[in-house]
Amino acid sequence: MEAKKIRSTFIEFFQSKQHQFVPSSPIVVKNDPTLMFTNAGMNQFKDAFLGNEQAKYARVANSQKCLRVSGKHNDLEEVGVDTYHHTMFEMLGNWSFGDYFKKEAIEWAWELLTEVYQLPKDRLYVSVFEGDQDDNLQMDQEAYDFWKKIVPEDRIIMGSKKDNFWEMGDTGPCGPCSEIHIDLRSEEERKQVAGKDLVNNDHPQVIEIWNLVFMQYNRLSDGSLKELPAKHVDTGMGFERLVRAIQHKSSNYDTDLFMPFISFLEGKSGKKYGQDEQTDIAFRVIVDHIRAISFTIADGQLPSNNKAGYVIRRILRRAVRYGYTFLDFQEPFLYELSPLISANFGEIFPEVKQQQEFIAKVIQEEETSFLRTLDKGLKMLDQIKADLRAQNETVISGKTAFELYDTYGFPLDLTSLIAREGGFSLDEKGFAFEMEKQKNRSRAASESETGDWVSVHDDEGVDFIGYDFTEAYSHIIKYRVVKDKKGDKYQLVLDKTPFYAESGGQVGDTGYLISESEKIRVVDTKKENDLIVHFVEKLPTDPSLKFSAEVDKGKRSLTMNNHTATHLLQSALKQVLGEHVQQRGSLVNDQILRFDFSHFAKMTEEEISQVEDIVNSKIRENIPLLEKRNVPIEEAKQMGATALFGEKYGDYVRVITFDPNFSVELCGGTHVPSTAQIGLFKILSEGSVASGVRRIEAITSLEAEKYLKAQENLLKELQDLLKNPKDLKKAVESLLQEKAELKSELDKLYQEKASGVKADLLKQFVEKDGAKILLAQISLPNADSLKKLAYELKNEVADAFVILAAEIEGKPQIAVILDENLISSKNLNAGQIVRELAKEIQGGGGGQPFFATAGGKKLEGLPDVISKAKQMFL
Repeated sequence: MEAKKIRSTFIEFFQSKQHQFVPSSPIVVKNDPTLMFTNAGMNQFKDAFLGNEQAKYARVANSQKCLRVSGKHNDLEEVGVDTYHHTMFEMLGNWSFGDYFKKEAIEWAWELLTEVYQLPKDRLYVSVFEGDQDDNLQMDQEAYDFWKKIVPEDRIIMGSKKDNFWEMGDTGPCGPCSEIHIDLRSEEERKQVAGKDLVNNDHPQVIEIWNLVFMQYNRLSDGSLKELPAKHVDTGMGFERLVRAIQHKSSNYDTDLFMPFISFLEGKSGKKYGQDEQTDIAFRVIVDHIRAISFTIADGQLPSNNKAGYVIRRILRRAVRYGYTFLDFQEPFLYELSPLISANFGEIFPEVKQQQEFIAKVIQEEETSFLRTLDKGLKMLDQIKADLRAQNETVISGKTAFELYDTYGFPLDLTSLIAREGGFSLDEKGFAFEMEKQKNRSRAASESETGDWVSVHDDEGVDFIGYDFTEAYSHIIKYRVVKDKKGDKYQLVLDKTPFYAESGGQVGDTGYLISESEKIRVVDTKKENDLIVHFVEKLPTDPSLKFSAEVDKGKRSLTMNNHTATHLLQSALKQVLGEHVQQRGSLVNDQILRFDFSHFAKMTEEEISQVEDIVNSKIRENIPLLEKRNVPIEEAKQMGATALFGEKYGDYVRVITFDPNFSVELCGGTHVPSTAQIGLFKILSEGSVASGVRRIEAITSLEAEKYLKAQENLLKELQDLLKNPKDLKKAVESLLQEKAELKSELDKLYQEKASGVKADLLKQFVEKDGAKILLAQISLPNADSLKKLAYELKNEVADAFVILAAEIEGKPQIAVILDENLISSKNLNAGQIVRELAKEIQGGGGGQPFFATAGGKKLEGLPDVISKAKQMFL
C-alpha cells in the first residue's frame, strides 16, 4: 500500500467513526511562547485540553506536520544516524473531547491496524501504565482489561511513568497512555529473543508506532493531580513508522516517503544508497532535512539568524554540508528536491504545492550563500584538526570556533558536529567568551564622544506640531556636542517643533532655524526616547534667543507624497498578490520610496502594471485623509488598522486612512491632505533583496514627471538613430532579426572550427591502463563549444579520459570529462581533478564526477595545467 493511501485510509477510517477531519495546523507556532514549532498533533487543540475554549467538534482526526529540533523534543543529532528518527514527521491522530474514552480508542486502534492495514497480530505488543507511588496512581486497570479482551496477556507490557504517563507540561491535562509497538525483525531473530523483551529498549526493529493518551487528570501547580471533569483521548501515530511497517521495510527511509528523494540524489551524485554507512547517513540527513526546511518555509518561517529562523538555517546548512562532504555536491542541489516535495505531499498539505517555486528559491539562495564559504571553512577546519593531532590535542578552542563562525558562517553546532566526527571536542565556553568580546568591540567601534546636554531654558517637554504646521516660533531647551572621527556634530532640542523625526521608514525633516542675525541649517531630525533631536551644522551664536523653526516645505511635501503612496502601494499589493503580503521594511524620502514586502515570486509585468494602475486610480479619486489621533491601541485594532513592520506603538496611536475599504493603518508619519496631491505614481523596479522578500522602488510627483520626460526624450533619440521609421517597434525587430541571422552564421563558423579541432584531437589519444587519455591545450570561441567538444570526444572514444585546457575569449578554462566506467574502476572524479588543475590558472571550479569545468585568471598557466596533468596521469 502506498503512503498516500495509508494516510487517506487512516482519515477515512475515523471519518467512518464520526470524526471530523481537521487540516494540519502550521508547523511554525505563532501564538504560543512556549513553543517555536508544532511538535505533536495535539498542539492545535491545546486550548481545548486546557479548558480555554470549547472544542468545535467532539471527535477529530488529522495528520499533523511536526518538527522536533529544539527544547525537550530534539531529535536532530539522531537524524540520519539511525533509521527511524526525523526532524519533520507526520503524526496521525484521533481525538475525543469529552466524548468516547479508553474502550473505543483501544478497539478502533486494533481494528485499524490489524483488520484494515492487516498488520500481523503476532508482531504487535501493547503497554499500559503500571502505576506510580509518588503520584499515588494505581495501574491503569481499565485499559488493561480492554486490551486483554483483544490480545493475549503475555503481549501486554507494564510501562513506567516515563513511558506510559503523558503530560503536556509541568502543569495541565495529563494521563496514562497505552502504546502499541511492532516487532519488524526477521523470523529467525524473533525466535532467538522475544519481542516483548525489546519493547522500549531502543531496538531499531522493535518500535512504537501509536500512543493512545487518556487525559483524565489535571496536574496542579503544587504537583498534585485532580480528576478532570471531562475526559479526553489524544492519540499520536508516527506516519513514517506506520508506512515502514505496512510496506515491510527495515527502515523508514526505505519506504516510498523517502525513496523518490534518495533515488534523485543517487542519480545526481552517482553514488548508491546502501553501500557505505557514512554515505548512507548523508542520504538520510538530506532527505529528512529537505522536508523540515520546505514545510517550515511554506508556513512562513524563512531561514535567518534569529530564533526559529536560525533553527531552519542550521538544518539547511547541515544538509548542505553532508551533501558537499559525502556526495560531492559542489553546487546548490537541495532546491531541486522541491518538486518532489510538492508531488509527494501537495495533496494533503497544499501549501507546499502552492508555494513550490517560493520554497525552491529560498532554499537555493540559502545554499548559494553558504557554499561560498563552506569550502574554505572546511579546509581550514581540516588544517586545524591536523595541527591538533600533531600536538596530541583533542579540543578545538573557542577562539577557533568563533573564527569559523564569524568568517565562514559556520554555526557552532556544525563545527561541533564535524569535530566529533574526527574525534575532537569543542570549547563552547570559550566560543561564548569570544562572541561577547566581539559585541564589545562593535560597541566601541560605533561609539562617539557625546557631550553632556547643556540646558538653555527650562525643560517642560517637547511639543510636536508637525502634523498641522511647518513653522514654529521656538526656543532651544538644550544642546550638546558629539565628537567622532568625522568631526564635531551639534544637536538641539526645541520646546516646540514642526520637524518630523525619522521613524517608520520616513526620513527626518530638514530645514532652518532662523533668527534676526543668523540662519542655521537643520540637516536631520531623529528621535531619542521622548526627545526630538535636531542635527544642525553649527551652534547658534546665542542659544538663548528665539528662532523661527522652518521645515523645508518642498522636501516635506515631496516626502509626504511618497509616504502616502507607500500606503496605497501596500494595499494595492495585497489586492493583486494576496493577503500574505507583509511589509518588511521601507524608506521614504523626497526623491524615492522603497518598499520591502514578503512575497514568494518575482512579480510579473502584468502584476506590476495592475498595482501601478490601482495606486494611480486612488490618486485620481482625490481621496481626503481621514485621521484620528490618540486612539487607544485596542480600539485601533478593532477598526482593522494595519501596523507597519518595525514600528513601535504606545497605548495610544494615530490611525490614518484613504478609503476605509482600501487602507486603514497605524502610522506616525506625515501624509498629504488628499491623494490628488501625489500627482503620479510610477514603479521603477521590482526585485529580490532576501529570501522571500521583494523590493519595489517607485517615484511620484516631480520625480515621476522627470522620469517620463526622460523616457520620451530617449524614445525620440532612438527614432532619430533609426531615421524616424514609421513603425519603431518593427524597425527594432528587424535589427534584432538581422543580428540573430548574423549570429547563426557566426555559430556555424565556430562549429566548423571546433570540428577541425576535434578531428585533430581524435588522433592524439594515448592508451594507458585501460583508459584512452587525451591531454591538450586548445583555443575555442566560447564556453559552449568547449563543453560540446568534450562530450563529443567522450562519445566517440571508448573509455575516454579527456583534459582540455582552453583559451576562450582571452580567458583560461579547463574541462575534464571521464567515461563513467573509469569513475569506479580507476577511482577518478572529474570535480576533484579540475579543482586541483585549476590552481595553475588561479581559479576554481567543480561539477559532477564524470564532467567538471573550471575558470581562472592566469591565462599563461594553461601550459602548466597540461604539464601537471601529464605528471598525474601519464
